[in-house]
Amino acid sequence: MSVAADAGPAPSMAAILPRTRVRVTMLGLLSVAVLINYLDRAVLGIAAPSISREFGLDAAVMGVVFSAFSWTYFLAQIPAGAMLDRFGNRVIYFLALFFWSLFTLLHSLASGVTMLVGFRWGLGLAEAPCFPANSNVVGMWFPRRERARAIGVYTAAEYVGLGFLTPLLFWLLAAHGWRALFIVTGTVGIVFAGVWWLFYREPYESRTANAAELAYIQQGGGLVGRETRGTKFELRLIRELFRYRQMWGLCIGQFCVYSTFVFFLTWFPTYLATARHMAWIKVGFFTSLPYIAGFFGILFAGWWSDFMLRRGVSLNTARKLPVITGLVLAGSIVICNWVDNNYLVIAILSLAFFAQSMSSSGWSVLSEVSPPGLLGLVGGLFNASANLSGIVIPLVIGIIVQVTGSFVGALGFVGAVAIIGALSWIFVIGDLHRMEIARPVTAQ
Repeated sequence: MSVAADAGPAPSMAAILPRTRVRVTMLGLLSVAVLINYLDRAVLGIAAPSISREFGLDAAVMGVVFSAFSWTYFLAQIPAGAMLDRFGNRVIYFLALFFWSLFTLLHSLASGVTMLVGFRWGLGLAEAPCFPANSNVVGMWFPRRERARAIGVYTAAEYVGLGFLTPLLFWLLAAHGWRALFIVTGTVGIVFAGVWWLFYREPYESRTANAAELAYIQQGGGLVGRETRGTKFELRLIRELFRYRQMWGLCIGQFCVYSTFVFFLTWFPTYLATARHMAWIKVGFFTSLPYIAGFFGILFAGWWSDFMLRRGVSLNTARKLPVITGLVLAGSIVICNWVDNNYLVIAILSLAFFAQSMSSSGWSVLSEVSPPGLLGLVGGLFNASANLSGIVIPLVIGIIVQVTGSFVGALGFVGAVAIIGALSWIFVIGDLHRMEIARPVTAQ
């Protein structure tokens, strides 16, 4: 459906009207949802030493608990992407927010490892639509020239919670115990689910975005019409997408991008406490620093990518160069194995996480390469690849630490995976282009 049909005035008339900025409001809602999403994931890493002591869990078993979230998160990515294409962002995101926050709250009732794993499964299942939906929202509400920065803003929200709020969470842990962490974060998410339902709308549903804004978005490549939803899922769509080398390269690269993040999200506080022998209060402060660096890293990558695009650099270079640069620099994490000074170690880890967050800007590529009507499915496959690393990396690190008694091999492993990701973005993905497949069936 055209903008004129959805919004009233024709684009020529819209061009002379002042544009509203409803897309900024939608980005704000998205950013708060992402902040809550990552707080709910990360709180286990903060609580892990206390939980391990209370339940008597060794490193290998704790690795299983860390990875349990990603088992269902990974398996649910394709169904979640298909549901987004079929039913739209508003209803699916609302349900995801409510149920992932409920499962976070339920963690506070865990009495052993079995219940913990079960609640992690529920959390992973409920959070599955989040990042494909984020990509959908930006692809619908933002023109191409603003897209990388918009992705940078909502991705930076991950690091607001993880970086700036981590000291507060460590205080809450010290004052009220680990169960309080899950009660507080779960309750906040349930409340915000209602806020999302009240205020989020797709472009073609919005009563506050005027015709001038919708025309600006559409002319810049945004997907503002009703054709962005209603696609029925067919198994053949996955087979056809993976006929493209580009799809394989994106998935391999995203697995590697997320691997460094998974280390920080799960084992990082334990690394500082056990391998670096830092006092727990100091761990709470130092844990926040790489996340703060990541906050600036993703904003820099989004600005750099859109800046290159505005200056006439090719789409291929503008979107790929920040990701490749970030992956190469993320490999610097291995240097920590040869450094004794803890302050220098934190500086190196902060650089690695700044770089990792730069590589997270790869989400901006999806709206450029996805076939019409399949942005949710492509986002689901992309995110499934990322969270396959969420299954593999915590387990591998846990086994390495258990067998060797140190984090030396674990950091080497994480650094090597980052370099493999850079090679995939350089040599496997190739030039960016929109994948073409037979038009999927659209529900009536």
